Amino acid sequence: MSVDLLAAVLESCERTPDASAITSGSVTVTYAELRRRILSVAGGLQLQGLMPGDRVLFSVRPNLDGIALALGVIVAGGTIVFADPGAGEAMFRARAELAAPRWVAAESLLYLASTPVLRPIARRRGLELPPYSRVVPDARHIVAGRWLPGVPRGALALRDLLDAPAGKLVGDPAAEALIIFTSGTTADPKAVVHSRLSLGTGLAGYSQHVQFVPGERVVTDQLMIGIPALIAGAHWLIPPHGANPGAQPDAYLDLLPGADVLFAVPAALDAILRMLETKPEKTPSLRAVLLGGAPVLRPLLDRVAAQLPGTQVLAIYGMTEMLPVAIADGTDKLAFTDAGDYVGELLDSVSARIDDSGELVLSGDGLALGYLGKPPLTEVRTGDLGRLDGRRLVLSGRSKDMFIRGVTNVYPGLYEPVIASLEGVMDVAMIGVANDFGDDAIVLVVVPTVAAVALGRDHPVIPTVRKALPGLIDAAVLPDEIVVIDELPRSGRGRKLDRAALTRRVTEFLG
Repeated sequence: MSVDLLAAVLESCERTPDASAITSGSVTVTYAELRRRILSVAGGLQLQGLMPGDRVLFSVRPNLDGIALALGVIVAGGTIVFADPGAGEAMFRARAELAAPRWVAAESLLYLASTPVLRPIARRRGLELPPYSRVVPDARHIVAGRWLPGVPRGALALRDLLDAPAGKLVGDPAAEALIIFTSGTTADPKAVVHSRLSLGTGLAGYSQHVQFVPGERVVTDQLMIGIPALIAGAHWLIPPHGANPGAQPDAYLDLLPGADVLFAVPAALDAILRMLETKPEKTPSLRAVLLGGAPVLRPLLDRVAAQLPGTQVLAIYGMTEMLPVAIADGTDKLAFTDAGDYVGELLDSVSARIDDSGELVLSGDGLALGYLGKPPLTEVRTGDLGRLDGRRLVLSGRSKDMFIRGVTNVYPGLYEPVIASLEGVMDVAMIGVANDFGDDAIVLVVVPTVAAVALGRDHPVIPTVRKALPGLIDAAVLPDEIVVIDELPRSGRGRKLDRAALTRRVTEFLG
């Protein structure tokens, strides 16, 4: 059954109006207040001329105001276009040109930092900001935060919208509501388009599967985790901006006392567990840990079982085109001894098949409408190899990317996302380099966030990554060698990793 995302959130607000909905910093709002904020933003935008179908280029962090603004835009019939200011000016402009928004919503600090005076400073710190006040000609602007220099004249202040008369949920729930850019180049940016129905169906199913309990405290900064928590009547705790569990696990531990559920990517949970080894008195009592964003492997599950006894682990497999696809209980993953990575039971809204090449192909009510500027989607090819046992899904890696070390079939796609989420790592590739014995040695090639030479063995990120890998990925695929590179070679319009070219370069370098 299809679910309207915004109708589900508003119904939850009406069901438990006096319960705590969101805490951000020192401020907590009830479900009644959250509903008031969302509808006031919607009403204010409708009075200001926002029409169903209008797109809003959105660069506001997830906090109380940002959530009210994003949901209010969709209630008013608009479309949120998530825009990452860290993507670089050229990519940002290309994405904005493709999306053709009529509105821009951003934090006042971004307008200030992108002024001619401050842009060079931001550039020296590695942030190539677009000029927010004029990157979209003739756009209307919505500003979050206090008024700062650089905010365009005539911009709407979010604080004023929050006090506007309530609006109503309008627009076709099957029409576009959210656009998420995922990849591509400046010449051919790629974005996934979702409707209220495609998002609501997937996220409501996720909420039901995870079994969020009304009133339980859920710690996450991810909108796609917080919204299902709200649908279930849970209490969403938003970490303060900059509280990165991978970079600052000690500070992050202070957020967990009293929490019931934590969402983290595997590398971030790894950092938290390592910190808890030195500060066991801070070990939280959690009902569940939700893991997503990268494959969840046995070594990490073993450590959770040892350090957080009694805590359920739920591993989420999904993709931008379908959120989520399958969810696996950590106990079931540990009990799975066949070949491949068991990623769980398919959600009820998901249909799946394995084609003749072994690739997983998905369809169903949670499938995105399509890619921006492209024909509608009826199914999506995942690029993942796998098999189905009824509704149970097992992955065996990415198509065409397998190599062999000893008796182990190594599928880099199972491990690269985990390693790429480590602090200090911008990009990563795992390749097999033939040795003198006719076998493949595993070489991990890392693009660090701090500039590297063209190709080398000497960089501070190498010992950091080497130390982090045991207990995070399977012992059978620990790399024989780690090298750094300034940029991974890519080819084609899709800018896919050219693994063959990388292997040739690394083989020549290693001699």
